[in-house]
Amino acid sequence: MFDPKLSQLVYGMINYLYQEQNWQSQMSQLITDPNELLDILQLVPEQLLSGAILASEQFKLRVPRAFVAKMQKSDPLDPLLLQVLPHHLELEEHAGFVTDPLGEEAANQLAGVLHKYKSRFLLTLTGACAVHCRYCFRRHFPYQENLPKNDDWQQIKSYLLDHPDINEVILSGGDPLTLSNRKLAVWLERLASLQQIKILRIHSRVPIVIPERIDEELTYLLKNSRLRVILVVHANHAAELDATTCGKLAQLVQQQILVLNQSVLLKGVNNSAEILVELSQRLFEAGVLPYYLHVLDKVKGAHHFDLQANTIDQIYTDLLANLPGYLVPKLVREIAGEKNKTPLFGAVTF
Repeated sequence: MFDPKLSQLVYGMINYLYQEQNWQSQMSQLITDPNELLDILQLVPEQLLSGAILASEQFKLRVPRAFVAKMQKSDPLDPLLLQVLPHHLELEEHAGFVTDPLGEEAANQLAGVLHKYKSRFLLTLTGACAVHCRYCFRRHFPYQENLPKNDDWQQIKSYLLDHPDINEVILSGGDPLTLSNRKLAVWLERLASLQQIKILRIHSRVPIVIPERIDEELTYLLKNSRLRVILVVHANHAAELDATTCGKLAQLVQQQILVLNQSVLLKGVNNSAEILVELSQRLFEAGVLPYYLHVLDKVKGAHHFDLQANTIDQIYTDLLANLPGYLVPKLVREIAGEKNKTPLFGAVTF
């Protein structure tokens, strides 16, 4: 007979053990089976399971167990669950929702290189992620033919030297913090060897879903680089920021590493000013500044997260009215071919 109290106790003990593991162990034990995820959360509606399995065949489920532990059991509308659970609506076709919404194919100059903005240069060092967000604008990106090998460094170096306006490199992916500290150190050393590069920006969701990734070795690497290091994390809801996560982020801030957060505005997840206010306040408590609030990129498979322009405008109006300016993220959309992200507030026709 199922005993919910016993189940909760056992699950709590398991979660504690995962929190104690190092980040590599957590990466090796991700949940990839929709059956297992729904079972852990005591959710077994047939329509959820069948849709999840079908959608996961196209874009695989990946989520760390520590992140799942932050979800509310028996709640199919939990905002963290909605971000990662495959859904049958992903299989629908919708006009304007395409596989390359940001036109990155045209910006893909070399293996691993995306050059869209004059002074910034993006490297996709890996296609791996700790979590597959269902709204990811790179869910269809051809990573395997775009990963730079060690031998590609000379070409990348030559490209940078041929473009002296580039002074900032952004490590993206995939997720660059799924790489080992040893591999990251190699790339940090390479980039720091070029005097034109002043800033290194790392975009990563890993510190939110596996906060143990912020270990002493990584902190040392970031703190002691010649480059000015900025870590941009990705949290969409305050429930993602438990005490462990906030503590790890605060450790980086205490070492004078600038930590920013970017979010995506998602129907059913954070489409209210109240939720976004709480997110900004929780981030600030950890020393993290809200950076961007992205309107959903129109990637194929993510239409069910989309919001109407007038709804977005009202949410942002309310956000401005309830937060000091330094806690209000910039509302933006990235448009293929544009040389910067496009501010959107007040543009109700966007």
